[in-house]
Amino acid sequence: METYDALLASISALPGTGRTIFNPATGEPVGEAPVHTLDVLEKSVAGAVAAQPGWAALGHDARSAALLKAADAVERSAEELARLLSCEQGKPLNGPNARFEVGACAAWLRATASLPLEPETIVDDGETRAELHYKPIGVVAAIGPWNWPMMIAVWQIAPALRMGNTVVVKPSGNTPLSVLALVKVLNEELPEGVLSVVSCGRDVGARLTEHPAIGKVMFTGSTAGGRAIIKSSADTVKRLTLELGGNDAGIVLPDADPQAIAQDIFWGAFLNTGQTCAALKRLYVHDSIYDAVCEELTAVAKAMPMGNGLDENNVLGPLQNKAQYDVVANLVEAAKSSGARVLLGGDADADQPGYFYPTTLVADIDNDNPLVAEEQFGPALPIIRYSTIDEAVEKANGLDVGLGASVWSSDVAEARKVAARIQSGTVWINRHGAVDPRIPFGGAKQSGYGVEFGVEGLKALGVPQVING
Repeated sequence: METYDALLASISALPGTGRTIFNPATGEPVGEAPVHTLDVLEKSVAGAVAAQPGWAALGHDARSAALLKAADAVERSAEELARLLSCEQGKPLNGPNARFEVGACAAWLRATASLPLEPETIVDDGETRAELHYKPIGVVAAIGPWNWPMMIAVWQIAPALRMGNTVVVKPSGNTPLSVLALVKVLNEELPEGVLSVVSCGRDVGARLTEHPAIGKVMFTGSTAGGRAIIKSSADTVKRLTLELGGNDAGIVLPDADPQAIAQDIFWGAFLNTGQTCAALKRLYVHDSIYDAVCEELTAVAKAMPMGNGLDENNVLGPLQNKAQYDVVANLVEAAKSSGARVLLGGDADADQPGYFYPTTLVADIDNDNPLVAEEQFGPALPIIRYSTIDEAVEKANGLDVGLGASVWSSDVAEARKVAARIQSGTVWINRHGAVDPRIPFGGAKQSGYGVEFGVEGLKALGVPQVING
């Protein structure tokens, strides 16, 4: 296990032109990230191609054992990784943030290693026997975002490796240090060439999605980015798993208890300061309890401290970058200009360093307001009134995205009936955004296609082969 300074120094010493990464909470430099060239990418892909047959030949048991050792390595360096993540991404150490994310990396590696995947007998009638097997694809490109850079990288890496593929990771240009450090730690327990990382710009990254040696691309990011990958991967007919943008709706039914659900709604919306693909981004509340829900949610939000992530007291941090800060600020201004009622926040402190936007709750807002209709991806939640369940469902389904949604009620059976009418890949009951390595997760409509997690997620990292006879 390296100290934090040694780990950061080893990353900054990697070959490639250096680029300074700054802390979004303070504006101070965190470290130097390499900017890899096309030559580095080609060497990484070639290394992955060379290593893949041997890795696949080890079989599921040996590969799972390697993932378990990789999880041990993450835990050995957990505090150093969490500190680096907090400095680079901005999320606090405590709460469901940096330490939580690093812990999730280890947990996901272990869970993925333990998932059963046996050949399936499709037909066995005495005359015909057909078995379904899953073979490795080859080399997988894993392209991740800046909001949960380590955890989402592991979501891509763990099943790909378990299935016998090798992986080339491309981190976001906003958070390369975290992923470079994570890969370095994982490679303490993995064979050479099985896992590599290319920290590069968009032009070099585009080569990864069109590279003839890449068999599959896993991408988590914007819908626009997903469309570009679909186009660039088409000529080589690559397999794709795309987890794209969302604008998740939550529907609070009239029988819900406002006080009982307020804290869970808060974290559903403001997890990682709202910078989560499957965060609750539009809250529809029945007229009969609208004011009570607003009151209880405001009380919870007021009690959540925001500030520098290295301060052990904070549970909310800054926006990770200036572009995202501007998106949130502009959407809130549009809401205020329309006459919507600001319950909390809504005005940033211009004298505060860093990209901090205050926790913001906006009530009495029209459903077509930009703060509702566009994904804010930050700490601002619009709360919309509704009168009938049909109206709420229609509004929840009214956008072209459908990653997640939630229904809040004291009657779980009734909540499930409403959930079945919502057009999204996952609908949670009385919670929002809770993912589980055993449960498939993916989007509907323009929130992407393909699933991750669970046995279905493993199968998505393999090529189905039927042995008939």
